[in-house]
Amino acid sequence: MNIEVCYTPQAYHLFHKDEAIVVVIDVFRATSAMVTAFYNGVSKMIPVATVEEAREYQKNGYMAAAERNGEMIEGFELGNSPFGYMNNKVKGKIIAISTTNGTQAIEASRKASKIVIGSFLNQDVLCEFLEAQKKDVILVCAGWKNKFNLEDTLFAGAVTEYLTSRSGFSTSCDSAIASQHLYNLAKHDLYAFLSNSSHRNRLAKLDLERDIRYCLTANQCPVIPVMEGKYLVKM
Repeated sequence: MNIEVCYTPQAYHLFHKDEAIVVVIDVFRATSAMVTAFYNGVSKMIPVATVEEAREYQKNGYMAAAERNGEMIEGFELGNSPFGYMNNKVKGKIIAISTTNGTQAIEASRKASKIVIGSFLNQDVLCEFLEAQKKDVILVCAGWKNKFNLEDTLFAGAVTEYLTSRSGFSTSCDSAIASQHLYNLAKHDLYAFLSNSSHRNRLAKLDLERDIRYCLTANQCPVIPVMEGKYLVKM
């Protein structure tokens, strides 16, 4: 089994393999919010690339979430803060969601045979699932507007470290090797390691430090969202 890391959605076509499992990663904050939502009882989510698509679902009676540049868009019930999904109002709901980076990464990966959602919040249960599947894995980092970012790379490194150190996986992919090295440098204090990263500072300026700390806390939500058709559902 081989593991590779794709740093931006725009590059996914260079990595695609018909039978590989794709893990979409957007630590700050879309995939963290998705994992939190399912842990708190959301029934399904519909990831869409555009705000207009989310509005159409909203007009048709669905709960809808939309975020751009770190801020919830006016007129929507939710954004992509995980804390917005920690209440009974989302339980049993189907929620359409569009975000700056995370839903774009899902859209870019649509040709994958299986897409699952990864974050530090579901790190161990995700790694155990991947270990059991015995298939190639492609970790797709959402990045920031099709550019590299550090926090998604660190999580890709955490998964690479787990799978290559104990699960029979190997890699000759330089981006996976680099991610693994970065994670091993950062793992004792992810928050401090990211102190100068662009998106952490972007969110801090929006007074979202609580979100940052939560999204970097491992294993808070042991669930795995998986794409089935147009829906994300809880595995």
